Amino acid sequence: MEPLRVFGISGSLRRHSTNSGLLRFAQDHAPSGMEIAIADLHDVPFYNADLTEIPESVTVLNEGIKKADALLLACPEYNYSLAPPLKNALDWASRAPDNHLLAGKPAAIMGSGGGLGSARAQYHLRQVCVFLDLHPLNKPEIFCKAFSDSFDGEGNLVDAAIQDLIVEQLLALQAWAKTLL
Repeated sequence: MEPLRVFGISGSLRRHSTNSGLLRFAQDHAPSGMEIAIADLHDVPFYNADLTEIPESVTVLNEGIKKADALLLACPEYNYSLAPPLKNALDWASRAPDNHLLAGKPAAIMGSGGGLGSARAQYHLRQVCVFLDLHPLNKPEIFCKAFSDSFDGEGNLVDAAIQDLIVEQLLALQAWAKTLL
């Protein structure tokens, strides 16, 4: 049986991003039958319909999404909403003909942020998912406080309870994907 291919996208570009740390932990602790690749958004320009050629960084991003059976979105919160790098990545992918890169694809959402641990941003992201025809997993939800001892100085997740919750979410995503695919 083919493994479930998951493509992780972090909405943070910071070197010591806790959102990227969530994805790294997920990648290192994926359950049997799941493989997780992580996008690099550092060179992805803002979406601009005037560009006549798709930039190489966008082609790489879109290939990662195309190959994936499911998405794992790490959603930081900027000013009560989702961060521009994550929204931009989804905007680029949505421009594929008939939205074929995203439509019908299962997704799981996690995030690390300020006081509410990215809850407001994640709910905005869920609204975007409706338009893109992504099918986000409802539970478990993962809201982490970025500025806590849940992460080390490099942005790595060290909180055992959140680690367990991520493994639980990955198992739920695996089951959700089997239902949808």
